[in-house]
Amino acid sequence: MKVCIVAEGCYPYVVGGVSSWVHSLIQQFPNIEFTLVAIVADRSISGKFAYELPDNLTEVREIYLNDSQWLRGGKKNRMSHVSLNREEYDALRALVIGEKVDWEVVFRMFQEKEMSIDQLLMGKDFLNIAEEVYNLRYTNIVFSDFLWTLRSIYLPLGFALQFKPPEADLYHCVATGYSGVIGSMAKVLHGSRLLVSEHGIYTREREEEIIKARWVQGVYKDFWIEQFRKLSLCAYEHADLVTSLFEDARSLQLELGCPELKTQVTPNGIPVEAYEKIPVKEPDDPMINVGAILRVAPIKDVKTMINAFYYAKQRDNRLKLWIMGPWDEDEEYAQECFDLVESLHVKDIVFTGRIQTRDYIGRMDMLILTSISEGQPLTVLEGFAAKKPMIATNVGNCQGLIYGEADDLGPAGIVLPVMNIGKISDAIVELADNEEERKKMGEVGYQRVCDKYRIEYMRKTYEEIYKKMAAANGVPWPQTPFSVDR
Repeated sequence: MKVCIVAEGCYPYVVGGVSSWVHSLIQQFPNIEFTLVAIVADRSISGKFAYELPDNLTEVREIYLNDSQWLRGGKKNRMSHVSLNREEYDALRALVIGEKVDWEVVFRMFQEKEMSIDQLLMGKDFLNIAEEVYNLRYTNIVFSDFLWTLRSIYLPLGFALQFKPPEADLYHCVATGYSGVIGSMAKVLHGSRLLVSEHGIYTREREEEIIKARWVQGVYKDFWIEQFRKLSLCAYEHADLVTSLFEDARSLQLELGCPELKTQVTPNGIPVEAYEKIPVKEPDDPMINVGAILRVAPIKDVKTMINAFYYAKQRDNRLKLWIMGPWDEDEEYAQECFDLVESLHVKDIVFTGRIQTRDYIGRMDMLILTSISEGQPLTVLEGFAAKKPMIATNVGNCQGLIYGEADDLGPAGIVLPVMNIGKISDAIVELADNEEERKKMGEVGYQRVCDKYRIEYMRKTYEEIYKKMAAANGVPWPQTPFSVDR
């Protein structure tokens, strides 16, 4: 059995929750051959892997969303015009205007026509469609600005649609968006099954990013948000199954147009036993260690964390903040965080860079996560496995994990509003002052992760899904470990 993972902007280039999940999933099924389609921004990241690839991951193919246009075979396309037939024109028009899209026509058009995306977007057919959309909805803005924005939206999609997906028995997309479109196209072209696993809800995450973005203004934010909704609907339409990590995320999928019968909740899982014999805090260490295991990136809102710690430190000088994780994903933001620490003149903040979580997590007295967006954070589950209480913002499944959803174990930490420096600071001081409460919350978290979030449970869930997909496609389930000689 061959499974093709389709991922955007994560594995194997960036460490973090989704990447760790993909890496773990592949390792859980040594009997399956995996290939990977990795969607990245441009060629500058090509081959720069942050993970040692498992033996059963046999191929990585890359798609660049920002790229120069090349005709298949490596020759630059010199065609002066791209001509669409009526069926192709109608399908492209429906996609741009936001009507019911005949995706099969769109897929085959981009796969079978020898055409330049640049020249398609500069051609008369796309111009006619743009004029129609403009006259229907956007006559209050400058047409030339509208047209160039529309072209910038459809250029990366065009690159994705011209990619030739490898054949596989199952396509497993780790998001909707461009990943979901690639998976949908592969299913149509090769007659395989399609599984979509959303960690965060892609449409909502992109919407939040665009609303905050400086590179796009005014009504043009709506263009991009609408585009990502279209891409997600494509994935929901073609998927055989769409999973989410928790019930509220599944509700969002339904709200965004995913058919209810296609949805299933599949919680994360971690190897709990791996945290049994980890280094622990020295008995004579006088500091109260606050650990943040994350990428130093805007979505983690490290600046709020630093500010909250600054005020907590003024009230309890024993506090020490460990910010543990890479800062090369967004070096500009990381530098702003370093500068903030320096400007506040706050002591006892350590940026460790990339770490092995198990080397540090046992030395912490509590963990903290101040993200503005999350799915079901692995760092919370890892903290539970290490019996550490958690301070987290109320995003994703953090409240469900910390306060419980289907148990009466009690709180495993404190959940607070996003970007609320005062309340986050208070929570740090509260836990620092109460060792017994920290230990009690740590035990609750440990019991919760053991009951519901073990890696064994996740493996069993996906084994059942994979077996069902294989059987539906007439593919035998492999009983022995994969090898290239098998």
